Formats: sequence, structure tokens, C-alpha cells
Amino acid sequence: MLLQNFWLFLPACFALNMAFGPNNVLSLSNGARDGVACSVTAAFGRLLAFAIMIAIAGLGMGALLLASETLFSALKFAGAAYLVWLGVKLFRAGPAQFTAGASNAGADTESPSDKLRRLAKQEFLVAAGNPKAILIFTAFFPQFVDRSAYAVSFLVLGATFLLLELVAIAIYAMLGAKLGAISGGASRFRWLNRVSGAMMIGFGLALAFLRRPQS
Repeated sequence: MLLQNFWLFLPACFALNMAFGPNNVLSLSNGARDGVACSVTAAFGRLLAFAIMIAIAGLGMGALLLASETLFSALKFAGAAYLVWLGVKLFRAGPAQFTAGASNAGADTESPSDKLRRLAKQEFLVAAGNPKAILIFTAFFPQFVDRSAYAVSFLVLGATFLLLELVAIAIYAMLGAKLGAISGGASRFRWLNRVSGAMMIGFGLALAFLRRPQS
């Protein structure tokens, strides 16, 4: 891969990583509720989903997925339904459920490891249920791939994307923690819950109307 192409890839890729989407809403809300460390650790579920998607795109199966209207629609509507369901849960959550260190409803006896597994599963499912991610890896990455060293260059691009995604995760988690620190009071936490939930529902509805790229 030519060096100048890689330096073009870096800022474009980081802009995608920092885009305010459903996974970054999770990092923000998890950071506000449970702190930076918990939010970042849970987001490794997202990184796992993206790593699998990058491998799928690198093997050429991403283009096959996008070419199949049935598979694309199934993934799209499943992801949209999950985002709306998650958004409704956030929207209806009481203020105590969003206080830093507090447990979620029905999870008063939840251990820290159980909480991390649950949040990591959320991150994984939100990332895996979004066909826009496959579109990024299938349509965006090839513009920077060195055809003479396809496998190596795709691997470098994928590893760079995941590293920059981790940076974006940390930024959103820290912003969430700061927001949680200055949003003291039950009414403000309820407002934060509702805003996060409404955004998640909005992302789900937008995903439901996402159109399959025309071949």
C-alpha cells in the first residue's frame, strides 16, 4: 500500500470512527453510568464484531451480502428492531438506573463480570446488526488496498480501523463520564436517559429505511 494512500486513509477512517452512531451512543451512556473503564472494556464486544466484518469483507463475502436483497433486508430489520428495543429500554429507565455505579432494573445482584458481559453483548449485537458497517469495509477499504499485496494491505487497514475505533470509544466514554459527573440529580439523569433512548430509537428507524446499494 502506497504511503500517501495510507495517510489519506487515516483522517477519513477516523472521521468514520468518530461519527455519532448507535455504538458511540452506547459508549457515551455507559461512560456516564458506569465509568470510562467499564465503557471501554465493554466496547471490545463491538471491536470483535467489526473484526469479524472486516474478515468477511476481506474474503469477498461482504459484497455477496450486499448483493443479496434478502440477506441485506434480514440483517437491516433485525438490527433496526434491536436498536429500537434498546432505545425504549433506555428511554423508560428510571434515574437510579443511570446513576454511576448503579445496577440496571432486574440486575441488583449482578456482578461486575456479569455486567461487563451484558454490556459487551449489547455492543456486539448493535455493531453486528448494522449493515452500514459491512458497506464501509466492502466499499471504503478497497479504495486504499494495494492490489499487489491485497491480504497484507487489507489487514493493515483493518487493524488501523480497529485501533482508531478504540480511540473513538475512549473519547466517547470520557465525554460520557464528564457528562455524568456534571449531571447530578435524578431529574437530569432521567433527561439523559431519555435523550440517549430517543437517539437510539432514531438510529433504529433510520436503519430500517436504509436502502441496499444498487449494483
